[in-house]
Amino acid sequence: MKIAILSDIHDNVWNLKSALAQLQEAETLLCLGDLCAPFIVNMLAEGFPERPIHIIFGNNDGDHYRIHAKTKTFPHVEVHGEIFQAELDGRRLFANHFNYLALPIAQSGQFDLVCFGHNHRYQVERFGKTLAINPGPLMGFDGDNPVPASFVTYDTRSDEVITYRLPILPFTP
Repeated sequence: MKIAILSDIHDNVWNLKSALAQLQEAETLLCLGDLCAPFIVNMLAEGFPERPIHIIFGNNDGDHYRIHAKTKTFPHVEVHGEIFQAELDGRRLFANHFNYLALPIAQSGQFDLVCFGHNHRYQVERFGKTLAINPGPLMGFDGDNPVPASFVTYDTRSDEVITYRLPILPFTP
């Protein structure tokens, strides 16, 4: 199974549209928080149709009520709150938005795959048998600094990660 993993969209609809266009072979989508506005749910659901989408909340998802309400119109989209735990294709998965919570869990060895975002820093690192993944910010910024927007796919069969990077878009205030 190929799992698409996105984080820290921060309403960047242009990068989200580009990422979704590249994820046609993925079977499941995991969004690790900081969607920001509820309308991002529509873009995710319509850009990744009829395949499961799992959303967890980040620290910038302020309107939980409307994000939840949006998901009710899309049967393939589910919000899991701040933590998502599942077994997908035989792999035990844990996801949380925060790197400082997820990394100690990855180091514990309790899961095969631990996913997180929050710090806007791409990271793929193995701790024993556990693979920890921060797909980087789809938003394309780390603080005030533009960085390549990134996202990944994870293949449960091969235990491999493919990284996608989008070009840095010019920004003029």
